[in-house]
Amino acid sequence: MKKLKFILTSIIFTALLLVSCDTNDDVYIPEENSNTTINYDFGTSVSRDFMGQIVDENNNPIQSVSVSIGSLQAQTDANGIFIIKNATVKSKFAYIKATKSGYLMGSRTIVPTSGVNQVKMMLLSATVVGTVNSGANENVTLANGTKINFDGNFKKEDGTAYSGAVSVVLHHLDPSDTDLEVKMPGSLLASDTNGQAKVLETFGMINVELHGSGGEKLQLSGTASIEMPIDPAQASSSPSIIPLWHFDEEAGYWVEEGSATKLGSKYIGTVSHFSWWNCDAQFPTVNLCLTVVNPNGEPIANVHVELVPNNQTYPRTGISDNNGEICGLIPANETLTMNVLDNCGNVINTSQIGPFSSNTVLPNIILTAGMVQQTSVEGTLIQCNNAAVTDGYVLLHYGNQTLVADVTNGSFSFNTLVCSSNDTFTLEAYDYTNLQTSGEIAYTFTTPVTNIGNLIACTAVNEYITYQIDNDPVVYLIGSISAGYSPNGLSISIQGNGTTTGGFYLWGNNNVPGIYTTSTYQIEGGDFNYIGQQTTNTVSFNLSNFGTVGTYIDMTFSGTYEDSTTNVTHSITGVIHVIRDN
Repeated sequence: MKKLKFILTSIIFTALLLVSCDTNDDVYIPEENSNTTINYDFGTSVSRDFMGQIVDENNNPIQSVSVSIGSLQAQTDANGIFIIKNATVKSKFAYIKATKSGYLMGSRTIVPTSGVNQVKMMLLSATVVGTVNSGANENVTLANGTKINFDGNFKKEDGTAYSGAVSVVLHHLDPSDTDLEVKMPGSLLASDTNGQAKVLETFGMINVELHGSGGEKLQLSGTASIEMPIDPAQASSSPSIIPLWHFDEEAGYWVEEGSATKLGSKYIGTVSHFSWWNCDAQFPTVNLCLTVVNPNGEPIANVHVELVPNNQTYPRTGISDNNGEICGLIPANETLTMNVLDNCGNVINTSQIGPFSSNTVLPNIILTAGMVQQTSVEGTLIQCNNAAVTDGYVLLHYGNQTLVADVTNGSFSFNTLVCSSNDTFTLEAYDYTNLQTSGEIAYTFTTPVTNIGNLIACTAVNEYITYQIDNDPVVYLIGSISAGYSPNGLSISIQGNGTTTGGFYLWGNNNVPGIYTTSTYQIEGGDFNYIGQQTTNTVSFNLSNFGTVGTYIDMTFSGTYEDSTTNVTHSITGVIHVIRDN
């Protein structure tokens, strides 16, 4: 399998949960640790591929995020990218979780397609906004009026009582937030008090985390009152009493628990534990499927479609897949406004659809040349000697979007929509075999085909780590590599290359060139997990160069090691060529 890193920024249909339009009567509990059930068709077990990007609240990529789908895990690289191949999920439900110290857990639920499923998450910082004390009635308030009133009773994760100061992490998500869909957990699929599946309209969400003086996680042992402001645009439609829903982090959907009362411009309710809480109106559901095509009937991918019931305030956005298809869970018996957008956010088509009392497949949505321009970007990625690149990829940057294409014997292609106000884009390519890059090069779209000819990857990547286990393909780790020496010793690390490879970490207590064993250096990560003093191995490390800050550290390593899980012996060889940071 190729070891590649990818960048993408597509948003998956979340509020209108993507589902396929066939039927299956399974009732599925997604995680064994979940105590909730839902009367909803999750489909059968399938193997699917995923890639995605994890960013912070400023849309900057976050590296070293642990991403899990079922039993498989990956870590994000310097671009916040991960890839997980062959994950076992349900055909209509895949639950992706992302965790990193300093951030709240992020998650997304999607309906996986047979291609590579694209996911984006925006992690919220775990910044402490206030401190309360056990045994005291105290509160924490945000500037927008969000407020948590504590009764002073707290407990540790093992259930024992906690006494002392409590640090409070608190976030409020307003329905008007344009990043709501990438910040919120899961989707807006929910289970009501009877276990019936519902689709929700949110009137606001909060997330609260509690930590003790030693950093340990805490929970309520009593109750807390929560106050959430009502968005002014929803004030007239906000009910006087609204159900409260908490997000089940094991199951991957919302669960009804209690209610909140409208008091002035706020909703006020009582909760007995903290995770995500959501004030939501609920609706019975039907499945709606649509396909976006050009006048020749050919599917158009990456088209943004907004759907909003006419009695709701904010739209939710889906993106057509490679087959031009979007399917979603929508409120039954409601008229909806459907807007089709170009890549610059302009509405190019709007229509009223519904109401629907049963599952429905709409006629194809045909985008004509007068509505939008469609183009294919085609070319060949070649090496310095003009030979085709066989192991690499190309990134297309257009506006605020980044698309990725793998290469097949050098050939690559993209399919995208072009806005009339913006016809320029850039390409950036990587050749992993020869550790070369093209740099970022500017182009102009032409329609219907933009043929850029040869794209040459002929600028050397300045630092890298590679390794090979047995006769498997070589793993190339290229990105932001941290390398330096401190009183604690030598440390070299990179947070994954976007595949199921979990990064690479080397540490040791010597910086003098020479040959050493795992009594001096140890490595962890990747497909080898851990090789060090606690494992059976013959691995030796040849530190050939230890330069000054800003110059190179060079090392090779090779030998055999025993897998601690399977007790199988493997061979490993590796090369480290990195710039010293400190």
